[in-house]
Amino acid sequence: MADPKGFLKTRERELPPRRPVSLRLMDWKEVYEQGDAATVRKQAGRCMDCGIPFCHQGCPLGNLIPEWNDLMWRGEGRQAIERLHATNNFPEFTGRLCPAPCESSCVLGINQPAVTIKQVEVSIIDQAFANDWVEPHPPERLTGKTVAVVGSGPAGLAAAQQLTRAGHTVAVFERDDRIGGLLRYGIPDFKMEKKHLENRLRQMQAEGTRFRAGVNIGVDIPWDDLRARYDAVVVATGALKPRDLPIPGRDLSGVHFAMEYLVQQNRVGAGDTVTDQITAEGKHVVVLGGGDTGADCIGTAHRQGALSVTNLAIGIQPPNERPVHQPWPMAPTLFEVTSAHEEGGERVYLASTVEFLANEVGEVRAIRVAETEYLDGRRVPKAGTEREIPADLVLLALGFTGTESDKLEDQLRVPMAGGNVERADDYQTSEAGVFVAGDAGRGQSLIVWAIAEGRAAAASVDRFLEGDTELPSPIRPTDRAISI
Repeated sequence: MADPKGFLKTRERELPPRRPVSLRLMDWKEVYEQGDAATVRKQAGRCMDCGIPFCHQGCPLGNLIPEWNDLMWRGEGRQAIERLHATNNFPEFTGRLCPAPCESSCVLGINQPAVTIKQVEVSIIDQAFANDWVEPHPPERLTGKTVAVVGSGPAGLAAAQQLTRAGHTVAVFERDDRIGGLLRYGIPDFKMEKKHLENRLRQMQAEGTRFRAGVNIGVDIPWDDLRARYDAVVVATGALKPRDLPIPGRDLSGVHFAMEYLVQQNRVGAGDTVTDQITAEGKHVVVLGGGDTGADCIGTAHRQGALSVTNLAIGIQPPNERPVHQPWPMAPTLFEVTSAHEEGGERVYLASTVEFLANEVGEVRAIRVAETEYLDGRRVPKAGTEREIPADLVLLALGFTGTESDKLEDQLRVPMAGGNVERADDYQTSEAGVFVAGDAGRGQSLIVWAIAEGRAAAASVDRFLEGDTELPSPIRPTDRAISI
């Protein structure tokens, strides 16, 4: 455990400060300032000797949180990263992008602010990279078996690293021109600079993982051909089919899916030239959807120089404190002020979008919204409450409905369910040797679930190829966060 009296001596939860808004809007660097080592150590010392660490169940990866909190409090950073890497391939990603369900389960959180688990985690891995403690772990022997991993997001990368270390020859196929999936094209740089991704990819290449960017499986190589070439295939293509809003005016110029917009900015940030880039510069921007993707759009629009940014959510505003029906140790739905919201704009709840309105040349000029009311469990626009909001750019951040599976279903003949690929408890589909991990099988979810599923699917693939496995298998596809 960490300091036995740490939670009594340090009752305040302290995180690194965010850079001033006026400064960070001038660049695309991460919003947080460098954490102070002494503060991180003190915060790690707040971790209790709680007997049963509920943070373990709150984390799908089963991270050994009390152990590395203790090691950080003692100043043993090298040992801390070893314990962190024992369960998590990519703490530099989760430490920046995960909403930290572990903190909702922290025992200290019952009557005090929870331990800053996420901040301690990212401090451990940043210190490890700075001191060259993150080293390649190539396999001691090769099995002679080959595995194709399709998709290079967190699930695909986790599966690939585990299988490479088990001795298999692994090739990761990515349809985009760079490896990383949504980590590369989707997550804004102000949330995670791409140097962190590059650092990890270098380690994986040194271990022997092979990357094949710019190859669209199902088009450039048919799925059934890929299956014939490799001893096993892992489908980790994500759930990228966006939820649309089929209302009048949807086809107007200036109405776009959020990922179209975010991907283009990521490409510009990487130094690419994007013809006819969707930009918020000098425009009134309306973002539909109150989740993380919507917040990413808000922060991007601010940095591009939007005239105004309005964020509309169809439902009610979440509470500021844990609601009664989501008791500890559940992960509650709370009102959150992200760095993007802190930077400006207006947030409106109970707002139903009725119509996109056009100007004389067919471009969106405004949206008509109405107050949301609940009728028989349905959310509908309330008659007589309609109003117009100026909008030169509308971004649809309404979530995702499943994987883009047409070619996969036709060529491999694997069954689908609710937009996702069906799989058994061992992550294997009805097609022998074809496994699915992450959002492609689970549906839109958190980065920690993606990594956990990638690790678990890798164990199943290894067992399929070798008859047994020593790889850890933290979860099954049917596992969910704790419910009461």
